[in-house]
Amino acid sequence: MASHSVELEFDKRKTVLILGINSFVGSNLAEFLKADFRVVGTYFKKYLPIPGVLCLPCNVLSKDELQLVMYTFRPDFVIYAVGLTSLRACYDTPNLCDALNSAGLYNVAELAPRYSARVIYLSSHFVFSGEVKNYNEMDNPDVTTHYGKALASSEFYLQKSSLNYLILRCCKLYGRGLNPLRPTHFELMQRNLKENISSQFDDFVNMGFLDIYYLGMVLKMCIDKNITNRLVHFSSQDTMTQYEFAKKYAEIFNDSDSLISKGKWILPAMKGHSHGEKPNYKLDVLNVEGLLKIKMPTIEESIQFTFNRLNGHQRNDRNREGKTEGISFI
Repeated sequence: MASHSVELEFDKRKTVLILGINSFVGSNLAEFLKADFRVVGTYFKKYLPIPGVLCLPCNVLSKDELQLVMYTFRPDFVIYAVGLTSLRACYDTPNLCDALNSAGLYNVAELAPRYSARVIYLSSHFVFSGEVKNYNEMDNPDVTTHYGKALASSEFYLQKSSLNYLILRCCKLYGRGLNPLRPTHFELMQRNLKENISSQFDDFVNMGFLDIYYLGMVLKMCIDKNITNRLVHFSSQDTMTQYEFAKKYAEIFNDSDSLISKGKWILPAMKGHSHGEKPNYKLDVLNVEGLLKIKMPTIEESIQFTFNRLNGHQRNDRNREGKTEGISFI
C-alpha cells in the first residue's frame, strides 16, 4: 500500500524535458530539479547516466525524433539546453552555431503547443555588445558576436511565434559538469590551483558570474509562480573580469592567488572593442527581483555559496560574515 501511494505521488509531479541533458547546464538543472519534478532528458551521441533521470537519444534538428520524444512523455516544460556556447567555435563554424542555437529551438517551438508545453530558452548576455551600461530587458540586442546573433534571433522568434514561453537571459554560469573528459572552465581553474599550476585569466571583459545552482533556484521559482511569456535577466548584482573572479575564488577557497596572472581575451568577434574600451556585460536584475520577490547575489556571495555547496573548508583564522546559503528573499 505504501509503495502504491509513492507511485501516485510520482505520477502527480509535472514533467520537465531537458534537451541537451549531458551539457553543463542541462546536467546541473537535471540534478537540481529532479527532487521536485519528473525529469526526462535527451542527448545527441554519448550517454552519461544521471541517477533518477531517464535519458534517451534525440537529434533536435530532426523534427520526427523530437516529436516522438514529446509525444511519449508529454512534458509540461521543455528546457532547451542544446547549443554551441564557445564564441570562438561559433565564429569558426557559424552554420553549426545557427543549427544548434536556433534551428533546433524552432522545431521545439513548433511542436510544444501540441502538448501545452512551456518552452524555456536560456539565452546569454552576449546578445549585447558590452557597452558600459546597465542593460535591461527593453534594450534591443546589439550583437558583435555570431553566438550573440544566433541567440538574439532565437529570442525574437520565440517571442513572436510562441504563446507559452520563458526566456532567461543569463550571465556567465559556473560550476562542475557531468563529463570528466570535458571539464568546465571552473573545474580547470580548481584543478590548476590545487596542483600549483600557473594560470592566466582574462582581465579585459567584465561580466556577471553565478553558480549554476542559482539558475535552478530561479527557474523553479518561475515555474512555481507560473511566470510565462516573459524575458527576464538572470545575473549577479555586479560584474568582474575572469581574472578578478579567479582572485576572489582563491580568497574564499583558501588557495594561493600567486598562481593567477592577468591576460587578455582576444577574439575576432570582439573587434568592436579594439580601441581599448573594456566590454561590460552588466544585466539589470530589477525585473526578476520584483517578479520573484528576491535579491540576486553579488559575485562574492555566489562564490561563498559555491564554497558551502561543495563542502569547502575554511581556515581557522578566517572569520566571514554575510554567508549566503541561496537566494535572499525580499
